[in-house]
Amino acid sequence: MRTEKAHFHRLIRYVFVVYVLISLYALVGRDFRTTLFQDADSNLQGRDSTAKNNAASNDKVISSTSWAQTDQRVAALWINSQGESNHIPNTVLSSKVFSESMGNPNILPYHYTARGTFQQNDITICTMVTHDRFPVLARLVMNYKGPVSAAIHVNDDEHKDEVLADLQKIVDANPLIKQYLDVHLILDNYDRQFNMWRNVAKLYARTGYVMMLDVDFHVCTDFRASIHRNAKAMELLESGKAALVVPAFEFNSQADGEDFRTFPTTKKELLDVVAKDKIDVFHKFWANGHGATNYTKWYSASRPYRVNTYQFSYEPYIIYKKEGSPWCDERFIGYGSNKAACLFEIYISGIDYWVLPQDFLIHQTHHYPEVTRTKERRYNRNVYEYFREEACLRYMRMFKANKQWGQPDSSNARKECAKIPGFKSTAAGLD
Repeated sequence: MRTEKAHFHRLIRYVFVVYVLISLYALVGRDFRTTLFQDADSNLQGRDSTAKNNAASNDKVISSTSWAQTDQRVAALWINSQGESNHIPNTVLSSKVFSESMGNPNILPYHYTARGTFQQNDITICTMVTHDRFPVLARLVMNYKGPVSAAIHVNDDEHKDEVLADLQKIVDANPLIKQYLDVHLILDNYDRQFNMWRNVAKLYARTGYVMMLDVDFHVCTDFRASIHRNAKAMELLESGKAALVVPAFEFNSQADGEDFRTFPTTKKELLDVVAKDKIDVFHKFWANGHGATNYTKWYSASRPYRVNTYQFSYEPYIIYKKEGSPWCDERFIGYGSNKAACLFEIYISGIDYWVLPQDFLIHQTHHYPEVTRTKERRYNRNVYEYFREEACLRYMRMFKANKQWGQPDSSNARKECAKIPGFKSTAAGLD
């Protein structure tokens, strides 16, 4: 009898051990995944534990884990199906990720990390900022009251510490900024790498949807609530095949655009100001920039509508799915065509533009260095011409390789690329 009991207890222990081993294997037996880790210390372990607990309780929630105020070394960690790990220093990874940018980028992601908890279906405003726009960034965050991912460029020179001190003051000044703002520092001496900065802000955004927005724009309406209430808008956004356009306006008199507290906050209020000829389409002198939004239609629209007159200079402010969407080409340095190039590639990749009917933005008066802009626009105009040809060739090859060239996913590419002289014959020769 005792022998039988001993055998029984050994069997129970054996089953328990096998169960534990199978559980451990299931835990680590997954595809390669990428994550960020910092030098091991007790603080990091505590933060990781918190993040895992939060993820276990709700896999649709991303929780911030720290309010970092010091530079820390970062690396990318890969774990394979056997549980083996390898890592690459962030400096090396960044040099590849941003290989088309100028020099070897010195990027410090999450220099400040928002304390807030963000749903995956939330929308992160992705923006880029320099020292002179810190107060405008603060206003954006406090007004939006939602996740903001800011790529902040700081020249790596004798004024660096002063600039970082000013940034610290902005962060400390209001709890809403600590609640909602992620700051990613770019420390180098390469000015106006706008597309690279946009990519940094998007890369480190922590929600499933992002909005590409210039920091000088005031968010006048709660477009997040509008989208979540509108079944059609949510369907478009979730599909990954549509980007939602928020129409942009500016005051005809620059003086009227200086105090955001006087801006209209509803479509009805806006239309009243439009009727008084005090406000109009953003950059109305350059119709190609925003004309495809069709503002005449928007004034009476009550539901989202599709942009049907896209052309390659179109530069709307869009909300779209982060995963699977193209990145901005980083060869554009300075003013001119950089944002248009982003939106061109997004469009020909198979993503349509749809205009939100009730929401809008207004530009806050900001004086530009026009001499610099004129020179850089001339250069980037040539870069953009070559870029469009390259992008069209690349997407045509991709669509043909996937047997999609004649399918709906490639319709935007076929239509736009056909406008490039010689493209049709080139495409036919690559069958």
